[in-house]
Amino acid sequence: MAKLKYRTISKRTVDALSVEDRDAVFWDDKLPGFGVRVYPSGSKVYVVQTRSKGRSQRVTLGRHGVISADRARRQAAETIARIKSGEDPGEAAPGKLTVAECAARYLEKHVEVRCKPSTRRMYRSVVERFIVPAYGHLTVEEVERRHIEALHYELRDIPYQANRALEIGTKLFNLAEEWELRRGGNPCKFVRKYREHKRERFLTEAEFRGLGEVLNEMEAEGTLPVHPAAAIRLLMLTGCRRNEIVGLAWEDVDLAAGELRLAESKTGARLVPLSPAAARVLAELPRIEGNPWVIPGKYPGRHLADLNHYWEWVRERADLGNVRLHDLRHSFASRALALGESLSMIGKLLGHSKIETTSRYAHLARDSIKASSARIADSIGADILESAPGGTTSPLS
Repeated sequence: MAKLKYRTISKRTVDALSVEDRDAVFWDDKLPGFGVRVYPSGSKVYVVQTRSKGRSQRVTLGRHGVISADRARRQAAETIARIKSGEDPGEAAPGKLTVAECAARYLEKHVEVRCKPSTRRMYRSVVERFIVPAYGHLTVEEVERRHIEALHYELRDIPYQANRALEIGTKLFNLAEEWELRRGGNPCKFVRKYREHKRERFLTEAEFRGLGEVLNEMEAEGTLPVHPAAAIRLLMLTGCRRNEIVGLAWEDVDLAAGELRLAESKTGARLVPLSPAAARVLAELPRIEGNPWVIPGKYPGRHLADLNHYWEWVRERADLGNVRLHDLRHSFASRALALGESLSMIGKLLGHSKIETTSRYAHLARDSIKASSARIADSIGADILESAPGGTTSPLS
């Protein structure tokens, strides 16, 4: 049961609520049946629970931050009145629900249930930063293509965010139709995405060597803690994503078998083989008593939240310009191709679920193939083109 169970629900009190291990509902002390459910992830959702005809009913009103506490209180009072009068409190009639309210339902009923934590954070951010401010005040039925196009154009200088807002809006309105909250088609349907220019930055051998030296120097000086330094080394040695390393628990590490067992990667559960170098980094890493994470954070029992903070120091010292942590993953793939690994093998090492994702490295594979072909042809050419039969020089030489 949640601490301070009964309290007056307001923006200030809800902002201050938190739970650690499991979700809990905090009930309002002025409007019986009005509460807010708080999740360990930090998500907070307004709910109503009351009885009618001997049966208890609970209804989700919306997510804190998407709808205000005052609005949730008004909706709660109306919902309780409908339940007690025998009406169906579940869904608003088509055309009456605002986009902000529909978005809260989308986040609660779809995103929270079906998406991974990192995806949930990204979707919430796009909804709260772009979609709700742009047309959240309109009812679901009122939104037209021009509203979607206006937001998309406004975000043209950040095409990645513009396209994510379009994708999330598309799913949101598809679900609105499925929930019978909208008729007349999806307003996002004919809005074209912007072209996204994916950055490709690969570390050279010299840059890898320089980065290794900087990590050693900063760790020896005490300007870089041992655990962030280890996280950066593991990113270079495994090709893992940042969240896969900072969210790695010791129970996921099997040094005897030489592998990491990732239960929650971006593409689902997968095994990551550990090279001797990566296994050495892990074996030498000090464990913090009572903390299950390989890369512990500054708070007890938590993992490191912000590796980018340390990376900025490191890359400046190593003179790597604007190289991102994610570029270490690209560099792992680039080195693998240079050593002759196939695209399919690299896809397996990186945990790609689709070969199309790995195909972005195809141009590097062509360079590697050309270099290999040249080495092979040069070797054969030394045997067949140096001289013609009878000791005469070949016209091709």
